[in-house]
Amino acid sequence: MRTRVTRSFAFEAAHQLPWHPGKCRRLHGHNYRFEVTVERPVDQNGPLNENGIVLDFDELHEVVHREVVERYDHRYLNDLMENPTAELIAGEVWKQLEAAGLALARLRLWETPDSSVELLP
Repeated sequence: MRTRVTRSFAFEAAHQLPWHPGKCRRLHGHNYRFEVTVERPVDQNGPLNENGIVLDFDELHEVVHREVVERYDHRYLNDLMENPTAELIAGEVWKQLEAAGLALARLRLWETPDSSVELLP
């Protein structure tokens, strides 16, 4: 059996997609929202963590805020990556969190309230 813990985060940033045929070609901003899900196996003796948790929500917040929110919040994303699509931003976030030691099971990034991308291992 596996147990998952999810926490939501947000940042605001601007970008432009020069190759895009529509309005996304122009400079614009988004209120990005994303969920990070961490997973660990649970055996008959309980979760791997001796306190009975997958990962403390505060620890998850600390890592994600340090590795992602501080990097992207109120930034021009084209300064950070060549082609800042929602898919590629999510991929970079995944890499950063994995490098920080999180066992990711899922990452979902909303670029708008009704448009998101989802990454799974």
